[in-house]
Amino acid sequence: MANDKKIRAGIVGGAGYTGGEMIRLLLNHPDVTISFIHSRSNAGNPLYAVHADLLGETERSFTAELSNDIDVMFLCLGHGESRKFLEATDVAAHVKVIDLSQDFRLGETVKGREFVYGLPELQRALIETAQNIANPGCFATGIQMGLLPLAKAGLLKEVHSTGITGSTGAGQKLQGTSHFTWRSNNVSTYKVLSHQHLKEIRRTLQQLQPGFTADVNFVPVRGDFPRGIWITSYLQSDLSLEAAIQLYKDFYAGHPFTHVSEKQIDLKQVVNTNKCLVQLEKEGDKLIIHSIEDNLLKGASGQAVQNMNIICGLDETAGLKLKSIVF
Repeated sequence: MANDKKIRAGIVGGAGYTGGEMIRLLLNHPDVTISFIHSRSNAGNPLYAVHADLLGETERSFTAELSNDIDVMFLCLGHGESRKFLEATDVAAHVKVIDLSQDFRLGETVKGREFVYGLPELQRALIETAQNIANPGCFATGIQMGLLPLAKAGLLKEVHSTGITGSTGAGQKLQGTSHFTWRSNNVSTYKVLSHQHLKEIRRTLQQLQPGFTADVNFVPVRGDFPRGIWITSYLQSDLSLEAAIQLYKDFYAGHPFTHVSEKQIDLKQVVNTNKCLVQLEKEGDKLIIHSIEDNLLKGASGQAVQNMNIICGLDETAGLKLKSIVF
């Protein structure tokens, strides 16, 4: 796609958290114009009536109307809703679809549309020629970033991972575990060893290391903060710390958003950015991998824009040069 012409983008499901982040990113993207922001429940309402951070940024409103006069459609819908939408809607064949739900991450198709798993650090070349992208899950992105270099080297063994996520990971719909009075000063686990992202994680790891059959033991934790994901994984490894760091730096060389730190990392370094930071430690025969990201950006809308940049032939970092809020 020519870079001298702005990409025309449509957003479906613009009222949720990922939709709000998508609007914020695309409004400030130098190569994109937003054609429509769809929301049936908020049609006619100004964007800032739902996304207060957009007050003063735009006077645009949500619409119930759709158009095929676009280049890219972002589906910021709940799990299961993207498939229903595509089954019920005539989306023109030329429109590239980037789906943020889990509906197509395991190779599922709909109306002849095949989806490429959109993890740029894994398969940028496939993304470049893709027509449809299944954006990875937020936990899946964080865990995979910590394990991809080992899988590529055939060094994966049984993995134990703990992941702490902010409350925005549960979506905008109010539920018992997202009430401030419950979430504040509180921690809890959920879907222990059975989280839905494990399926796409295992699919990716076996793509890089076909003989990998060991368990990935994942404990998800609800954190007492709005946004961000902290993953700590560990496994048995004969690598020295120095060799492991070099392996990771070599793997992520040329990937602008993933960085290996030799100093202690903290979550504020990635909040409000599309970065993933990775830090390694060694204790005895155990290699410990910390990987952190913003669940709404590198874990969702930011990575979707990164995928759009790649499939449209733009600079991969366009519209995503965001600074973290470390103080």
